[in-house]
Amino acid sequence: MMQLKKLYRQNLWIGVGCNKGISLQLINTAIETILHKFQLEKNQILGIATIDTKSSEPALVEFCQLHNLPLKTFTASVLSCICVPHPSLITQQVVDTPSVAEAAAILAASENNHENVALLVPKHIFHQLGEKKALTMAIAQCQPFFTQQPGENS
Repeated sequence: MMQLKKLYRQNLWIGVGCNKGISLQLINTAIETILHKFQLEKNQILGIATIDTKSSEPALVEFCQLHNLPLKTFTASVLSCICVPHPSLITQQVVDTPSVAEAAAILAASENNHENVALLVPKHIFHQLGEKKALTMAIAQCQPFFTQQPGENS
């Protein structure tokens, strides 16, 4: 019988919703926390996804540059078409879509014709001590890649 093993590869898109002026430290802390909590690896991250109005948010841009990751953005009208488990009325009122983090992660993960996309980590909200600014993060996973390992017989 052929034994299948999961190869860790880049297959995670991190969706981010945030207040203007968030810190790079908050992004780093949030990503480290969520990866550790869900036993995921940093080398699995394909990129960061968010709403287009955050395309020049300094901390997001800097994080992506430091880690050589793309920053993929979507308009509010596109994000609002995605059904998510945790829509927010406040987010709807502020940016015209009920979800940024979950919807952006799902859209980014499904953009390259991946048929099997899962919202692996629903939205989590992070606050930095002493700041009123917040960051919302979710992770979507592209279809896992399985293969037969070299030297294994079927």
